[in-house]
Amino acid sequence: MAATDDPLDDPRLTAAGLLFEAHQGLVSRLEPAWRDHGLSGLDLNALLRLGRSPGRRLRMTDLATQTALSTSGVTRLVDRLARAGLVRRDTSPDDRRATFATLTPEGEERLREVLPTYLAAVDRWLTGLLPPEELDAFLRSLRVIRDRTNPAATARTP
Repeated sequence: MAATDDPLDDPRLTAAGLLFEAHQGLVSRLEPAWRDHGLSGLDLNALLRLGRSPGRRLRMTDLATQTALSTSGVTRLVDRLARAGLVRRDTSPDDRRATFATLTPEGEERLREVLPTYLAAVDRWLTGLLPPEELDAFLRSLRVIRDRTNPAATARTP
């Protein structure tokens, strides 16, 4: 993408603007899937990250990074999910300074309840809009952007 003489016509603004608009539109279309199951988008994001992690757990610091929350923000999130019985805190047996957020059986059950509705919405409003080869290229592109802008967001095995 080449810049033009007029900075307001710069195609980089178009790329960033389209990404932001697509994100906003996608979130608004997916929101009913988690809301109808008594979750916020942040709740579902955390539960999914825990559910897809080895041992169904993540260090609190890794969960904070992956959810783009501060340490105090992730503490509040995990506290709320723990009160709901969806997550528990575990101290590392190897490093007593490290605390893990671990998905509980109740949390996994809630995920399994929301996933059919959520996945149908993801298919309708995201993955199903692209033919397989375009979806593969899109996912590769998103990983390139994520890895450069937020490399700490990739999951680590504890």
